[in-house]
Amino acid sequence: MKTPEAPPLAPDCLPSDQVPAPARLSPQASSMDKNTDPELMPPPSNGGDPPLRSPDPVSGSAVSQELEEGDPASLSIPLETEFGTSSKLSPRIEEQELSENMSLPAEETKRPELGSGETMECVSEEPAPEDEEYLTWNYSFSQRPPFLSGSWSEFSTQPENFLKGCKWAPDGSCILTNSADNILRIYNLPSELYNEEEQLEYAEMAPVLRMVEGDTIYDYCWYSLMSSAQPDTSYVASSSRENPIHIWDAFTGELRASFRAYNHLDELTAAHSLCFSPDGSQLFCGFSRTVRVFSTARPGRDCEVRATFAKKQGQSGIISCIAFSPAQPLYACGSYSRSLGLYAWDDGSPLALLGGHQGGITHLCFHPDGNRFFSGARKDPELLCWDLRQPGHPLWSLSREVTTNQRIYFDLDPTGQFLVSGSTSGAVSVWDISEPEREGKPEPVLSFLPQNECTNGPAP
Repeated sequence: MKTPEAPPLAPDCLPSDQVPAPARLSPQASSMDKNTDPELMPPPSNGGDPPLRSPDPVSGSAVSQELEEGDPASLSIPLETEFGTSSKLSPRIEEQELSENMSLPAEETKRPELGSGETMECVSEEPAPEDEEYLTWNYSFSQRPPFLSGSWSEFSTQPENFLKGCKWAPDGSCILTNSADNILRIYNLPSELYNEEEQLEYAEMAPVLRMVEGDTIYDYCWYSLMSSAQPDTSYVASSSRENPIHIWDAFTGELRASFRAYNHLDELTAAHSLCFSPDGSQLFCGFSRTVRVFSTARPGRDCEVRATFAKKQGQSGIISCIAFSPAQPLYACGSYSRSLGLYAWDDGSPLALLGGHQGGITHLCFHPDGNRFFSGARKDPELLCWDLRQPGHPLWSLSREVTTNQRIYFDLDPTGQFLVSGSTSGAVSVWDISEPEREGKPEPVLSFLPQNECTNGPAP
């Protein structure tokens, strides 16, 4: 669900004369690729295609090892452009060669007509100004949200399989999930949500796409300018253990491109965190003591290497999460060494180094105003709020239950009024953070238990 207060770099908030130029992934053949007979895989071009079609189901591999720190990333050799191809999805995915340009354009898009909460009691409609062509939807957490639908049969086919998070598409049209079977799944919203009549029962949701990774998935994210109305912007990035960064087509499930990073021994190393820049022109990837920046116009191994730790100073450890400010040219990095770093977007120069968490940082989120951001860590019960105008110490902290190393995501609604977080006990807490800053901290306006197991991915 989009609102007029969305970040200024969102695709539907940019005037047409300010939209960045399209970024295209150019084919560069690799001498290291095993597949020497690549197939043409042109991206969909018709904007009127139905949203997200389902290919044949693909079975995933068994649960893999948990993420561990390591992987030195001191890179001193020049990089060359390289990427690969695979004709099928296998337990250890071979790299995919591109024989045709892949387009990730940053074009102006239309807002979705309906959002996920339009038939929910916890969402209320406010009339939009006459000069606007879309509706503004605001959340109301005065009562527990009603259950609408879910997906459970999909994850019970393999033993010890469980969900590890979910993320809304930037246009609010579908949901991307990650699970222990190393499969990324995309779900469309139930069609009943688009009916004006009140629906009492909803069918169980089934994935429309499955994208199989070769090993434990470290991180995944949507292309920042994704819109279902434009298939050539519908892409997903993922990183898994001992594999390159993969770009998946969110309309077909095909592997479209790869970005490779190598350590000082010229060995392939996996990224632990991913984040597209707000304009979609760059992909920022976190490694041990390093952030590598790839251009989305050029898949392969060419990248800019930005060290976060040098001469025993800076941010050490694995860069576990990255987030961009929606209002200022900077980004924040979280590390498993329990530190937070602020860096300039253009050249990666360090701006500030913050500390305050008891565990390794697992998730970051900026407020739409661009001044505040929030951080959470593993085995750490605190959610910390930081203000860029006085970053020396947190403004306040919120309490949640996090007793494991699992990523427990949290998120803000599009207006920045409510902060929602899950917990290892399954409880979901909602805080109203719109009140003027005062002594103390916000108290939850709603807490409820949607399930009796870990809730790791609430996303309004």
